[in-house]
Amino acid sequence: MTDNLLTDILTTAVRSKASDIHINVGLPPMMRVNTVVNPMQFPVIDSTSAEQLLRRMLPEPERWEAFIKLRDADFSHAIPGVSRFRVNAHYQRGSIAIAFRTVNDTIRPMADLHLPDAIQRLTDLPRGLILVTGGTGSGKSTTLAAMIQTMNQREQLHIITLEDPIEYAFQSDKSVIEQREVGADVPSFASGLRHVLRQDPDVILVGEMRDLETTSAAITAAETGHLVLSTLHTVNAPQTIERIIDIYPSDQQNQIRSMLANTLQAVISQTLFKRKDKPGMVPAIEIMLCTPAVRNCIRENRIFEIPNIISTNRALGMQSLDDSIKNLVLNGLIDRRDAVSQAAYPDKLERALAA
Repeated sequence: MTDNLLTDILTTAVRSKASDIHINVGLPPMMRVNTVVNPMQFPVIDSTSAEQLLRRMLPEPERWEAFIKLRDADFSHAIPGVSRFRVNAHYQRGSIAIAFRTVNDTIRPMADLHLPDAIQRLTDLPRGLILVTGGTGSGKSTTLAAMIQTMNQREQLHIITLEDPIEYAFQSDKSVIEQREVGADVPSFASGLRHVLRQDPDVILVGEMRDLETTSAAITAAETGHLVLSTLHTVNAPQTIERIIDIYPSDQQNQIRSMLANTLQAVISQTLFKRKDKPGMVPAIEIMLCTPAVRNCIRENRIFEIPNIISTNRALGMQSLDDSIKNLVLNGLIDRRDAVSQAAYPDKLERALAA
């Protein structure tokens, strides 16, 4: 019964184009469709059902014991012919709760994602660090998957991904792609990065630069001639640079500014909006490209000057978040009220749209 219930819940959610599904004791399953969370037409979940649903996805005794000890678990789950899911299981108010993120097995091409041409050009780079940032659910993984797939279809490369968990399943085309999942194939991002340089990679995807050890290893990999792609939960380029520098102890920050100035190639910051012209989502994207002026700002700790550099270098492919949002409004893709609420400078955007 539980086997069928889990499959039925997730299949129904995918058919409804849900991005997320939530299992909580005392409630029916809930799904998020185009930012709105609604109840599904299934019975209320009790504590026994929640445990049975999770045990089906974690049948190995050691993984179940690890969950009971840590009270949290991240993993992936797949239903053949339906979809793959990124899953977090946790406790709330003493009961098991499960959050699913739908991962579409079909990797959408860049042209379908409304990504600027500058992002396509970044896939031609032979080395350096590219960061895709944004809040949870902002489409970072989708953008990275499109970039990796572009390289996979175009060049003969060795691409290694370190993910927690694996989201998009790549099929090697012209490139050879290896995907390693934290917890299953490698103990941690930092451990995987320590060894990946001995595996002859051209491109390395790190799911998230979440701590000092991982960040340091990713920057070192970029310094040694590899193209490294990763993510951070930051909302714009200046905040991204400051977050990386602040991870390091104060006596190392001058050194890391110099290293980052030499290796960083671009920061892509995304915010997703609900479309008003048709069902679906569309990203507003800030792009900072590391020109000599940007590198000098990083090196000399003049991060506050970067927004002005972005605004005055549109011809190079840079764009601010608010400029991207404004274009989405003017093209009739998103609602004006939503646009202003998510803008970096709401009053300024309001005036620009009224002009």
